[in-house]
Amino acid sequence: MTCSGFVGLAGRPNVGKSTLVNALVGAHVAIVSMRPQTTRRAIRGVYTDVDAGCQLILVDLPGVQRPRDELTERMQHRVERELADSDVALLVVNGEEGVGPGDRFIARTLLAAGPRIPIVCAVNKADRLGPNEMVPALSDAAELEGVDEVFPISARSGWGLPPLLERLGELVPDGPYMYPPEDSSDQSSELLLAELIREQVLNRTRQEIPHSVEVSVKEVLTREDELVTVRAEIWAETESQKRILIGKSGAKISEIGIGARRSLEAELGAKVHLDLNVRVRKHWRRDEDLLDRLGIE
Repeated sequence: MTCSGFVGLAGRPNVGKSTLVNALVGAHVAIVSMRPQTTRRAIRGVYTDVDAGCQLILVDLPGVQRPRDELTERMQHRVERELADSDVALLVVNGEEGVGPGDRFIARTLLAAGPRIPIVCAVNKADRLGPNEMVPALSDAAELEGVDEVFPISARSGWGLPPLLERLGELVPDGPYMYPPEDSSDQSSELLLAELIREQVLNRTRQEIPHSVEVSVKEVLTREDELVTVRAEIWAETESQKRILIGKSGAKISEIGIGARRSLEAELGAKVHLDLNVRVRKHWRRDEDLLDRLGIE
């Protein structure tokens, strides 16, 4: 008998949900950045323990937020839909910052998302807490409305993850695997490559640039000598943003390209030639047809 189910990860922006998904899956399926609202789509990471006969589909959701445009409104609606369809909710809080009003709001949101499902709380970065800090952090998390169990973890180091995985496996229903055991994500190759490029933009720019940028992979070609050519576009909303992304004498786009090429080569296991261009797409975050094509539902 096997078990499988959906685990929806919820939490404030930048609490480490994407890092946790990558750590649980054991692959780089969700991009990571210090920027809030890095995750725009519901990214599904697939963890399969063949020996235990269990598969967890970990849904890395955008951070819960107040919508401010068509893009963030879609992101918030996706959060609500995915949580309503989950078998288990995993609420991630930042142990260093402690439980705050945002965490309490999200806990109430989980209770209202649909039929009552188990709510597990992962207190991230708990390995950085001293004994006098650990107990209050776990106690505050346990007092969040609807939370059934609390696990101290570190998504970055992997500390505390095995007990969390074991418990999540116990909570999902019996049933067949939903994905082949060798899969680590449901993303298309083009989307994953685009996200890896966007990760470099997020980590190498500041101010308004990260939230105004999207990446579209136009073409992936593999030559006979196994060199992979990736042609991609970085979209900005204004000419001034485009100039910042390109940088003086092309320095910034070169920096982004070098970092992105390394990430793509690690993902593809091959040498990569990255053809990267910056273009202006005004108000793309408000363009419903364009958001549809980007897969931001």
